[in-house]
Amino acid sequence: MTRMETIIDFIRHGEPEGGQRFRGHSIDDPLSKKGWGQMRSAVENSCPWTQVVSSPLIRCHAFARELNQQHHIPVQVDDRLKEVGFGDWEGFTHTEIQARDLSRHQAFYADPVSNRPPGAEPLDVFFTRISGALETIVTDFVGQHVLVVAHAGVIRAIMAHVLDIPAVAVYRIQMINAGLSRIRYESGRFHLVFLNRKNV
Repeated sequence: MTRMETIIDFIRHGEPEGGQRFRGHSIDDPLSKKGWGQMRSAVENSCPWTQVVSSPLIRCHAFARELNQQHHIPVQVDDRLKEVGFGDWEGFTHTEIQARDLSRHQAFYADPVSNRPPGAEPLDVFFTRISGALETIVTDFVGQHVLVVAHAGVIRAIMAHVLDIPAVAVYRIQMINAGLSRIRYESGRFHLVFLNRKNV
């Protein structure tokens, strides 16, 4: 790593208690036993980071705290890294939403910008707060190797920013539980290094 190169790794939280369902920032389920196993397996004994930045939600922050306690890596919580708000869909599974309103579910995935769930956070607002959090990271931790513990939506928004992907296409990016992704920042430019690895 060169002196002015900043490496930022992202890990999506493991499976939360209650399994797969729409969780935005109003639902704060903890990691399940399986979710803890996924996170620990992804990192194992490799811990190359000089700084951890975490979402405030417990499914992310609890693992960040564990890294701090075991490896003495400083942890910073950034409220902007919480998941996108899904409004009335929060807490429900895809199957439940489809049974309630199949056409709305289909419209959301066809155009998630124009067809937000009722009460959901606007996608442009979400993207703005995530890009702001990213800019803070590259400003505050120049030349470091940072781990960001966050959510699928957050990491999708980061990748859209890095690769200049339109917001309407963002849900075409699949993010696995405890998957690791990496970007590099140097000379004012971002580069994607890898996406969705299962370990460091």
